[in-house]
Amino acid sequence: MEYMIGVDIGTTSTKSVLYDMKGKVIAHANSGYQLYQDVPDMAEEDPEDIFDAVIEVLGQVIRKGKVQKGELKGVSFSSAMHSLILMDQDDQPLTRAITWADNRAAKYSEELKANGIGAEIYAKTGTPIHPMAPLSKILWIKNEKPDLFKKTKKFIDLKTYIFFRLFGTYKMEYSIASATGMFNIFKLKWEPQALDLLGITTDQLPELVEPTDTITGINSNYGKVLGITKDVPFVFGASDGVLSNLGVNAIDPGVVAVTIGTSGAVRVVVDKPVVDPNGRLFCYALTKDKWVVGGPVNNGGIVFRWVKDQLFAPEKITAEQMQVSTYDILTQIAEKIPAGSDGLLFHPYLGGERAPIWDAYARGSFFGLTRKHTRAHMVRAALEGIVYNLYIVMLTIEGVAGKPKSIQATGGFARSALWRQMLADIFEQDVTIPESFESSCLGAAVLGMYALGYIDDLSAVKDMVGVTDVHKPNEENFQVYRELLPIWIRLSRVLEPEYKSIAEFQKKHVK
Repeated sequence: MEYMIGVDIGTTSTKSVLYDMKGKVIAHANSGYQLYQDVPDMAEEDPEDIFDAVIEVLGQVIRKGKVQKGELKGVSFSSAMHSLILMDQDDQPLTRAITWADNRAAKYSEELKANGIGAEIYAKTGTPIHPMAPLSKILWIKNEKPDLFKKTKKFIDLKTYIFFRLFGTYKMEYSIASATGMFNIFKLKWEPQALDLLGITTDQLPELVEPTDTITGINSNYGKVLGITKDVPFVFGASDGVLSNLGVNAIDPGVVAVTIGTSGAVRVVVDKPVVDPNGRLFCYALTKDKWVVGGPVNNGGIVFRWVKDQLFAPEKITAEQMQVSTYDILTQIAEKIPAGSDGLLFHPYLGGERAPIWDAYARGSFFGLTRKHTRAHMVRAALEGIVYNLYIVMLTIEGVAGKPKSIQATGGFARSALWRQMLADIFEQDVTIPESFESSCLGAAVLGMYALGYIDDLSAVKDMVGVTDVHKPNEENFQVYRELLPIWIRLSRVLEPEYKSIAEFQKKHVK
């Protein structure tokens, strides 16, 4: 047998899947780790925890799959975007990994937007100006932690750290680089204007490589632990978002991938880099010939978790006693409420927001509450608010990539028939739920197979991705949503000027 491993380094866990060369899942593993939030707006992880998780899940799938010497043909990687680790002169981390969810650079993002420099850099890099991006993070460190900044030999991301530990070299592929805010997506090199702004040089950044580039010669200590010989190639791979598109077969023009996990995203593949004139969309590399345009949202399933924990504590206890999912109970409750939640609207900005408003100060709100409304209305309104927000991202994408032809939906929400139908009704599009397991891992494995010559084209993924459900829009429901969406959009514009005010009040008074 011949096998390929896809590894996905995520925000809360690292996953690994062992596939045969037809994309069949042979074994899988998952290892979680802690997110540190010691101070307001912090969101960090220990890179050593993540490295340990990578070693653990690789070892698990190799053992579970009983992989013999010579059968493993490659290991290919997916990774969360926007992470930042500072390395010292001795190649040791000066910081934990600062993740995309860290908002401490908000002040510097706002300054870049206000002075026009941000728009100039976005037009070259395709990374929206936001505290998620390493561009803003490094600017924050330079200004508020100058001693740390001066000690830094290299500014890297999580995947670069993993490859450094395994192979002793600092290399970053185009896909992760294109999410830093420092990489020119049209010239495929580090952007001088961004580096000049930060006061750093290309020597302080990793060497750029293509997502399909490979490396061999794994550190012998880790090779022995894993049972991986030095001749097994590791493919640098790409970011989790773009590989999720590949992993659900959303790589043809007009085929849109909608993902809702803890956060969410809407993405479509185009054949060359493009940017949004208003700076609202990202453009990240899948390969040097395929680019993914889209928008990420902070507030996906994490909003549903908030509803569960804060509004439905009794049901949570009951579910635990009955050993059933609280989410299933809440979904059943929401199903009894009509589309539109009897005029109750919810803006899901519980943790600031990226697309479509790119406002780290954004806050959530219910609007339209009356005595008629119940907790059941609130849970349905919260779910609808998440999808409304994704729909607005889709409208923005249409401006640069055209109208969607179909939607491939993935993520934890896809297990819920209610959410799937809600997505079809609000987007007014057929929604297909792929059968593929861990889409970013499959995307990484397929990219690896392509890089190593086992498949001729990425379109081979279509034979590896099955279909579990197809949902068609319900006309009665989408007519209701057509009425409510303009109100939802106008309301968000009315509230926007006050987001910063209430955020500053909360920072000052709420402990």
